[in-house]
Parts: sequence; C-alpha cells; structure tokens
Amino acid sequence: MSAPSAPTARAALEAVRAEIGKAVVGQDAAVTGLVVALLCRGHVLLEGVPGVAKTLLVRTLAATLRLDTKRVQFTPDLMPSDVTGSLVYDTRSAEFSFQPGPVFTNLLLADEINRTPPKTQASLLEAMEERQVSVDGVPRTLPEPFLVAATQNPVEYEGTYPLPEAQLDRFLLKLNVLLPSRDDEISVLTRHAAGFSPRDLESAGVRAVAGPAELDAARDAVAKTAVSPEITGYIVDICRATRESPSLNLGASPRGATALLSTARAWAWLTGRDYVIPDDVKALALPTLRHRVQLRPEAEMEGVTPDSVLNSILARVPVPR
Repeated sequence: MSAPSAPTARAALEAVRAEIGKAVVGQDAAVTGLVVALLCRGHVLLEGVPGVAKTLLVRTLAATLRLDTKRVQFTPDLMPSDVTGSLVYDTRSAEFSFQPGPVFTNLLLADEINRTPPKTQASLLEAMEERQVSVDGVPRTLPEPFLVAATQNPVEYEGTYPLPEAQLDRFLLKLNVLLPSRDDEISVLTRHAAGFSPRDLESAGVRAVAGPAELDAARDAVAKTAVSPEITGYIVDICRATRESPSLNLGASPRGATALLSTARAWAWLTGRDYVIPDDVKALALPTLRHRVQLRPEAEMEGVTPDSVLNSILARVPVPR
C-alpha cells in the first residue's frame, strides 16, 4: 500500500480539525495548535480556568486519530513510577520484570499537570525530549508518534505547582484556552440541551479520520516547506529582541527560534503553501514563545504579560519584504 500523498494528508488533518469541532465550540486556535504540534513532533501545554473544555479538547483529538491514547490525572500523591512504569517482582520466576506505565502510548493526556509536585512533573522530562524513559538505569524507547498534551490551571489557583523552566521548554506550544464568547457559550448550552454528552464522543459523531500513515506523509511534506534566508533572519531577530527587552528577565533561547521555525513551517503547509511567509511566523510567535520568556517582577507588577511584550516586539522588528 502506497503512502498517502501530501494533499491527501493535508485533507486528513483538516478533517481532524472539523471532527474536533463536533464536540468543542469556539477553540479554533487551540485546535490548530494541537494539529501543528502533531506535525512538528512537539508537545502542547493547554492553560485555562476549569471548565473551558481543555480535557475535552484533547480527548476529542485522540478520538479523531487512529493512535493509542492514555490519560493520567495528575494529583499531589502521584509518583514518577505511576507515569513511567516500574519493576515488579514475579514470584514464579523469582525475577523482576518491567511493567510499562501510561507514558508508553502515542498520545498522552497529562491532565492538570501542575497539580503534582515537581519530582513527578520531572518524570516526563526524558520522555518528552529523548522519546524514552530510563527505569533502573535501562532506557526504554517510547512508541512513535509520541505526543504529550498537558492541561493546567493558571498558576495563581490554589493547589498548583508552577512548572519549572526546563519542563516548560519541553513544550513546543503553550495554548491559552479562553472563556467562550456569548454566542459560543449559547452554542455549547444548545448542544447540551439537545443531548450532547462530553463523556460520549461517539454519539456526537466524532470519528477517527487520520492515522500514522497520514501523519508521516504530512510531516514529510512539512519538512520540505521552503524557508528563505530572509525568514530565518526574521525569526532570529524576533528571538534576539526578546533577550534585549527591558521587561524580560529571560528571553527566547536558540531552541525557541528553532521551535518557531518548525511551527511556522507547519502552519504554512496547513494553509496550502510550500513556503513560509512572515505572517506564518507572526501567527505562531505567541504560542511558541510565551512560555519561553520570563517577566521581570516589576513588569509583572505593572500588569505586563508575556503576550503584550511579544506583540510589541512583533510590531517593532522589521518585516522582510
């Protein structure tokens, strides 16, 4: 069986976005971000107050893909071995055998990741970066594809542990899941009044429309999307400007620049082009960089946000012609 063509793969991923829309209303930016992360082999952090469909969004994405998925509810008493797996003693063979944890899957939903202590959060570091976990000194490779979609409540909420910078940097995108508009909220209630249940996605008509073959073909096409020297210079100028901003303690690293290159490429391909333009960079700059910069305390006290700093940088950095 031949591999899907690039147009077929693009159509499959557009179908994924449409299927998610059957269950989730008004979160188009978050849906797009999840698809971009799939294309870039990256991970996604979704932040928003409770009740804005963060978990439903990831569960619906999983339902649209012919991939293995698992969910971990992160709690204060969760141990690292509950995520990665552990050695279990077999009395019959008198030997220890490895019992894989839920991280051995294609799509891991890490629900409320910032409700567990840093030690357990750190159990995902190696998995997200190296695509493997080490238990008792033995590295074990994770399935491919592998994506962590984590949800978190805003850090000012009680009972949360802020993710350390090293953990945040492992996420390709940080997506803000906002409260819906009035019209969208009416649509949500109308669906529920008609019998929609977020626990029964099948009854909502959500179906699997893409799998590993389409994903591989799409990733190959994204990797061939052309990037001119002017665009790479533009990305570097944006990231360097974050390091020079008086409002920031910490600017975007070179890893942030490569991440922005990847996400801009994926967005260009999704929109039907085989080359990147400045608008692609601008469209993905905030979700790619907002969690890679750190505000100065005095700027934070004045109400400055990472997004406002990044928007001012995008307005100031010269756009290539």
